[in-house]
Amino acid sequence: MTILYEVRQGLYVNLTNKCCNDCTFCLRNFKDREGRSGSLWLDHEPDFGEVREAFRQFDVPRYKEVVICGFGEPTEALERVLQTAGYVKEHWPSMPVRINTNGLGNLINGRNIVPLFKNRIDTVSISLNTPDKERYLEVVRPAFGEKSFDAMLDFARECVRTVPHTVLSTVATTISREDEEKCAAICREIGAAYRIREFEH
Repeated sequence: MTILYEVRQGLYVNLTNKCCNDCTFCLRNFKDREGRSGSLWLDHEPDFGEVREAFRQFDVPRYKEVVICGFGEPTEALERVLQTAGYVKEHWPSMPVRINTNGLGNLINGRNIVPLFKNRIDTVSISLNTPDKERYLEVVRPAFGEKSFDAMLDFARECVRTVPHTVLSTVATTISREDEEKCAAICREIGAAYRIREFEH
């Protein structure tokens, strides 16, 4: 079972396979691993003891950052996200910690979770995916329905106020150049960086 794995210069943490979205372009639709990982489908959700033991198998300081991501939405496992980020900051204080998220953590957990990221998470990377609600519903297919797009943007605004770096991303080739420009404008309004990530399959 793969809990930690390498992608380029990052050490990635796979905490859960749960996700409230069903994105049409999701990596999980095309393969079961990433980078130098084994299968990212978990036999069971690892408890923090298992996560901590996994870290002991790696030379953490040689990585550029720790990324809480994996084959699911990390905020579905919020307690372990916070434990993991706290563990990294305790043992390697200068190591940047990033979380890749769909931005629906407040809906998932029924409260504003962003203040919990303070002093634990350095970068929040949020999947914006499209510039408007209608297209978002078609592409992301969120379990929370129509309120998801606005909730994701509100989450991003909270992150901008709370953590050092907030990035919103779209996937190359899945939207038009015009829509990418609209997404960039949304990011400017929010105060977040904009990134176009490669479509992986």
